[in-house]
Amino acid sequence: MSLPIVAVVGRPNVGKSTLFNKLIGQRLSIVEDTPGVTRDRIYSKCEWRGKEFMVVDTGGIEPESSDVILAQMRRQSQLAIEKADVIILVTDIRCGVTPDDYAVAEMLQKSGKPVILCVNKVDSLGEPPLELYEFYNLGLGEPFPVSSVHGHGTGDMLDEVYKYLPESDEQQYDEEFIKVAVIGKPNAGKSSLINKIAGEERVIVSDIAGTTRDSTDTVVENEYGKFVFIDTAGIRKKSKVTERVEHYSVLRAYMAIDRSDVCVIMLDAAEGFTEQDSKVAGYAHEQGKACVVAVNKWDLVEKDDKTMQEFRTKLENDFSFMSYVPFVFISAKTGQRINKLYELIKYTNDQNSMRISTGMLNDVLAYATTRVQPPSDKGRRLKIYYMTQPSTKPPTFVTFVNRADLFHFSYRRYIENQIRSTFGLEGTPVRFVVRERGGNDK
Repeated sequence: MSLPIVAVVGRPNVGKSTLFNKLIGQRLSIVEDTPGVTRDRIYSKCEWRGKEFMVVDTGGIEPESSDVILAQMRRQSQLAIEKADVIILVTDIRCGVTPDDYAVAEMLQKSGKPVILCVNKVDSLGEPPLELYEFYNLGLGEPFPVSSVHGHGTGDMLDEVYKYLPESDEQQYDEEFIKVAVIGKPNAGKSSLINKIAGEERVIVSDIAGTTRDSTDTVVENEYGKFVFIDTAGIRKKSKVTERVEHYSVLRAYMAIDRSDVCVIMLDAAEGFTEQDSKVAGYAHEQGKACVVAVNKWDLVEKDDKTMQEFRTKLENDFSFMSYVPFVFISAKTGQRINKLYELIKYTNDQNSMRISTGMLNDVLAYATTRVQPPSDKGRRLKIYYMTQPSTKPPTFVTFVNRADLFHFSYRRYIENQIRSTFGLEGTPVRFVVRERGGNDK
């Protein structure tokens, strides 16, 4: 059901986060020359030699520390070790082998997992320094000299990781199946919705928040189409993620979003929209997923003829950063408007997969630029030569211009709105790639 997991572990301040950022190709983990900066596990998808896996960055392990925060980091790292398929142990050539390195190596050997020994901060090219051979004493086999800052040696290390990666156990479904991740805060009714859809007690339902610990699949075929519903653990604020297993539940929830086509963002009608809901929705938006907001427990709300419209108006303001998203008011307990939810899932998936011809796009572009002149600066006006759509999921538009810096966010939003008003694209984010003629992407 998920990608293999590779955990990057080691004592504090050996360069784990720098290595993690180098592997995934972006600055995602905080990097600072202070022990204990990475206090939570960070994770991102990585690909090597055509195989995808999840890389998990961990806080440093200090086996004997009594510090509360460091002890919590150690527990998180241990959890990452338990759930990982392959482990990269990061050490520091400048410090040599320390007692903590021995203690961490012993912990990893007991896990029985494949362990790749990375000796970091070997920044010079050529023959490896003699200090490298000291690391054989850890009993983990051949040490791989790496410079996480420059990237030297990471290819050889990943080749070794590749040998131990299991085949992804993600279940394959035909293209006609729409994969739907049901996401949101704990106790919003996600499991109740899945049970109503499945017509059976498929997942545990409890008033205790956080009952669902993993992602489970429910396959449904009906008059609206073929669906795979993925129930996920609720995503809490990091400050409230205190129980060890819940850190892994959050990882699984984000991974469920990654493998989905459509995300149903569940809100509790009694609580309304919260900051944490915006975080969950924001992640789905960033991943380019089609989205539907389902306001659950609507049967418990006291209402009159204006209640739904007032609630919808408030939600439109709350979700202003996702102005394209549709809302549906449901009751997972009674089944109210579940059929409408099916329709919206199918509709938004189609919108997310929509492809628009270059000719039709440029007709809209010509109309839009005639109606509102492109911006100018110091006598130089933006010229948009043409636009094309190279990909879907989400719909992505490449615009060719004379000067990318003149294509301001406000005018880009205007063009986006013109495209949406013509073609719909409801329920899906869209992306713009701006290219100067003879220039680079912006």
